[in-house]
Amino acid sequence: MSDPFGFMKYTRKDNPWRDPKTRILDFDEMELPLSEADRRQQALRCMNCGVPHCHVGYAYAGGKAVSGCPNDNLIPEWQDFVGRNEDKRAFQRLTLTNPLPDFTGHVCPAPCEVSCNEALHNKGITIRNNERFIIDQAFKYGWVEEAGRPVSHNGIKVAIVGSGPAGLTAAWRLNQLGYDVTVYEAADRPGGLVMYGIPNMKLPKEDVARRIAVMEKVGVKFICNTRVGVDISGDELQKQYARVLLAIGARMPRELNAPGRQLKGVKQALDFLSDATHAVLKEGTKANTKLAGKKIVVVGGGDTGNDCIATALRLGARDILQLEIVPAAPKQRPDNNPWPEWPRTQRTGYGQSEYAELSDKPLTRFAHTITAFHGDNGQLQSITINEADHFQPVAGTEVTEDADLVLLAMGFTGADSTVFDNCGVHKVYDDYKTDNEQVYVAGDAKRGPSLVIWGIREGRMAAEAIHKSLQSASELVPAGAKRA
Repeated sequence: MSDPFGFMKYTRKDNPWRDPKTRILDFDEMELPLSEADRRQQALRCMNCGVPHCHVGYAYAGGKAVSGCPNDNLIPEWQDFVGRNEDKRAFQRLTLTNPLPDFTGHVCPAPCEVSCNEALHNKGITIRNNERFIIDQAFKYGWVEEAGRPVSHNGIKVAIVGSGPAGLTAAWRLNQLGYDVTVYEAADRPGGLVMYGIPNMKLPKEDVARRIAVMEKVGVKFICNTRVGVDISGDELQKQYARVLLAIGARMPRELNAPGRQLKGVKQALDFLSDATHAVLKEGTKANTKLAGKKIVVVGGGDTGNDCIATALRLGARDILQLEIVPAAPKQRPDNNPWPEWPRTQRTGYGQSEYAELSDKPLTRFAHTITAFHGDNGQLQSITINEADHFQPVAGTEVTEDADLVLLAMGFTGADSTVFDNCGVHKVYDDYKTDNEQVYVAGDAKRGPSLVIWGIREGRMAAEAIHKSLQSASELVPAGAKRA
């Protein structure tokens, strides 16, 4: 490393956040970048320790959780290049495994940082913020477009269904390898989750548009407002393309099947967040008063729940209640949750922090759930809340609360199986293949709801699997319309 004692010389500095009372007045980005000098000092804190838990995705809890980066990013190497002012080499090394650091640099929870060896006694080195610095430098100097251009074209056509992190990663890599790539997206703009699932203040949509624009420049084609099984069939895709990759995400929301669920005013979180982003794209980032005077209830305590709280605040809501069906996490790391695992402890999300700045009322009730919705003339007016034990309501604990809008942020159950059926897929295998040899599956559609970085890994590995499958002589001369 250029400075093996950097972690002793410099203290950790994260990107500063805008003041909560100010940032709720708009949908603009919350984080502000450090100076270039400070950023390079942060990179120098990486000690190239020799046992870098940060870039090894170690699975635990029965494979349901991961310590470190599941994408095997070569973190100490590109940190060293940033510290040496060799940003292009840092970009080249980072994008060997992560072609979309413009997304992870904003929204990744950075399991790599909590598994850093320095985090055993301190807070670990900064990694996510450094990724963002690298990709901003790369766009500034034109390195992204340069890296995305294929050396040659083989004329083989590949279709990708879905333009979230997995789909975009696969499209980027297959285009680099010379394939003629077309991405189909059901929404009106490409980006999937990063466009309409993550609010603008966490991931500015101009950054998503910047990525789409450079992909179009290097040859990737996007077709929006197109649903497989509705606007185009799986059979048509398989006739036109040598391979089809389904990267449709796991967007089937978990439901709360309580009496009155059909009332107007009970809404899935993703629909609410998508509507808010559509409004930002159309009307600008200034906050408004659409929810002023309304009582909002958010069901669910994960990232999506926090996004709903923060978005509701920017829409004028000031009376918000959050319900979590599970008990509160412990304040201290439990003995069965040692470093370098992700700490299962209480944490306050950005939306919760913003609410705390505005109200003295408690926000979150743990171990509670809704057991009934009540309304008049089809409109929600109130809810019944019960205490919960092991995910079940406790009889005799009912209370009634007023509610104008309930947002269901309880996670997702999996992919839309109708798309699989339409493409003749009935089994999905670990190697991204399916029981239809022409169709592959990657991302949340394959592994279930997960992190953006997992989607990037899945897309990268699926692209390599498709490339390998197309190397035989027979596939290199595909019949009919499979060759561009």
